[in-house]
Amino acid sequence: MSSDPWGRVDETGTVYVRTADGEQVVGSWAAGSPEEALAYFERKYEGLVVEIGLLEKRVKTTDLSAKDAQTAIDHLREQVDAHHAVGDLDALRGRLDKLVETVEARREERKAQRAKQSDEARKAKEDLVTEAEQLAQSDQWRAAGERLRALVDTWKGLPRLDRKSDDELWHRFSHARSAFSKRRKAHFAQLDAQREEARRTKERLVAEAEGLSGSTDWGPTAARYRELMSEWKAAGRAQREHEDDLWNRFRGAQDVFFAARSSVFAERDAEQSENLKLKEELAEEAEKLLPIEDLKAARAAFRSINERWEAIGHVPRDARPKVEGRMHTVERALQEAEEAEWRRTNPEARARAEGLTGQLQAAVDKLKGQIEQARGQGNSAKADKLERELEGREALLEQALKGLQEFGG
Repeated sequence: MSSDPWGRVDETGTVYVRTADGEQVVGSWAAGSPEEALAYFERKYEGLVVEIGLLEKRVKTTDLSAKDAQTAIDHLREQVDAHHAVGDLDALRGRLDKLVETVEARREERKAQRAKQSDEARKAKEDLVTEAEQLAQSDQWRAAGERLRALVDTWKGLPRLDRKSDDELWHRFSHARSAFSKRRKAHFAQLDAQREEARRTKERLVAEAEGLSGSTDWGPTAARYRELMSEWKAAGRAQREHEDDLWNRFRGAQDVFFAARSSVFAERDAEQSENLKLKEELAEEAEKLLPIEDLKAARAAFRSINERWEAIGHVPRDARPKVEGRMHTVERALQEAEEAEWRRTNPEARARAEGLTGQLQAAVDKLKGQIEQARGQGNSAKADKLERELEGREALLEQALKGLQEFGG
């Protein structure tokens, strides 16, 4: 008979293994010595140790599913419970029991993780739905449309929920997008209809304006032109491809009429020519105040000039804008000088001086472009009017630049 701490072989060749429940028959051994029998069943035990060790490692280091892990544990437990090996079988059972606990813990952990991921996905989709429903009421058609498209891409990247929840949220999401598309389509259809109505209205106004351009009934026709202008503004904008052409025809008809009226009125204004000369002399006197160096003295001098100006009667209508523009230029220069004086005591003075200079320069550049365009279109009256305005803006710009230089600019 041969034995070791975990098993023995009796005289009949029966191999036993020692367990907490007593000895259990492992099997019979007829060939070879008892030592070889024990060694054989000890190797089978070592094989179980290796298999259990490998399974423990797989459970800890891989994503082996709980179901597959439990199947492997049950298979190993059957082998251990069959008592076909010599060794500490109770220790192997203990390791298998512990492994079951580990697998169950992993199962619960993954279940909790899946639940958390599901909750996060649900929250993310609910947020997308809420935002989509808010965007569905937006009038920012381009920005809202782009954002809705981005939300769809985000939705596609999120995991699916249970079928019922996912379908309900998608229905709300899809409904919000459809509602926005329907509102946007209705808006632009209405806008197109409004612009078409504006085009028809303006074509009617143009036709009447062109019909009145040859009238010599100065007062009533001028009044009617003013009414036509109000109707034009109230009509709204037509399609872009029609708006500019209609406007040019409308203004052209008015220019023909008012140019003819101005010509007739110029003859009637002969008696006002002396007044014009006097006002031109006062304008020249006022212009000598520029550039303004002594603000207080310039202000007093301009007040005196303005009092004499007001005492003079009317001047010819067509000359009035130019001569008054010259005075307004000086007056604006005075105002600008007063503002510059105030800005010198203001912490933000330089920034505002630079902003004003930029605005005036932009206005001058814009006027020059408009004058060139009007000359190119043969609209001399408009060009002359714009040139008078340009003179004033250039004087303001010159004054603003000098004010800016006082700040070291």
